[in-house]
Amino acid sequence: MSTATLTGVCPECETDLTVPPVVQGETLACPECMLTLRVEDIQDGELSLQMVEVTLRDWGQ
Repeated sequence: MSTATLTGVCPECETDLTVPPVVQGETLACPECMLTLRVEDIQDGELSLQMVEVTLRDWGQ
């Protein structure tokens, strides 16, 4: 039994990514630059990824 995987490229550091099946709108982290990515589209096993802006909490320090 083979396991299906999807491929994509991080838009920030251009690392090639291979991930288990995901759905549109799901988020994942790039293992190289740790950027949070959102799956925008999936075409023929190829992911279209967009970086997600993460707002860090201002602790007033």
